[in-house]
Amino acid sequence: MKRILLPFFVFIFFCSGFLHGQIVKVDTLTKWKKSFRAGFNMNQATFSSNWKAGGINSVGLTAFLNYKANYKGKRGSWDNEFDFQYGMVNNQGLGYRKTLDRVFIDSKYGRSLNKKWDLAVSANLLSQFAMGYKYLKSKAGADSLVALSDLFAPAFITTAVGFEYHPVSYFKVRLSPLAPRLTIVNDVRRFINVDNPTPYGLSPNRTARMEWLAFQMLTEFDKDIFKNVNLKWRYILFADYQKLSPDQLFHRVDLNLTAKIGRFFNLNFGTIFLYDRNQDSSAQLSQAFSFGMLYTFQNFADKK
Repeated sequence: MKRILLPFFVFIFFCSGFLHGQIVKVDTLTKWKKSFRAGFNMNQATFSSNWKAGGINSVGLTAFLNYKANYKGKRGSWDNEFDFQYGMVNNQGLGYRKTLDRVFIDSKYGRSLNKKWDLAVSANLLSQFAMGYKYLKSKAGADSLVALSDLFAPAFITTAVGFEYHPVSYFKVRLSPLAPRLTIVNDVRRFINVDNPTPYGLSPNRTARMEWLAFQMLTEFDKDIFKNVNLKWRYILFADYQKLSPDQLFHRVDLNLTAKIGRFFNLNFGTIFLYDRNQDSSAQLSQAFSFGMLYTFQNFADKK
């Protein structure tokens, strides 16, 4: 009974915290544009022991938080973004498994050249929160775990100098011909196995790798494409000048489509495409679909 009622109480708790699903309070006295978006999605299934149609008890949770604080002066600008996502599922008999995990922090200072171009200096961090595993089964049916990732394992810290093109408020392209990147792997020995002797390009006696001469392109799109439907995607291309071949380029695309339903609820579809030769010789893809609650706040009005 407790397992059946727990999701209900969680649902009531979050509803009480999201009494106002969307808040816009325009502040004309500040040069800072701030926006906050947070969501909590849940799916759950419970069956009695004599349920003849079959099924497995499960609980799935997904949470995301996005905060932006952007300053615009006469010629200078300072843009900051914090983007966090985490998801898990707990299936009876299989236990807890991670479904989504992302930490992205970005800060950029720009100096205006004209209405559409800035000189730009930036830094960003890309990592994850929790331990990630590959799940294998032996011939006897026993589970075995192969560690793949953890907090700051890996973490990519990229500093960049270049230009930013922003023809409209919801789209920008950052081109950085000088973009050194530091790859950190906390205790790399945890991830070494026969199939992967140098995880993320690091040997067992190293915890970090620096790529000094590199190029980065970062492209972002964030817009309500229909009423109450927001599309946000980010594409990152990274290239080490010493390894300029198609199979050595780093590609990552994060896409999220969020549809608001009324004041409190949302449908969310997210997908990640990743190609990194230091992780795997093939492209990686993840996808998640969820329903839950959404809260947004901003101190400015969107342009029509």
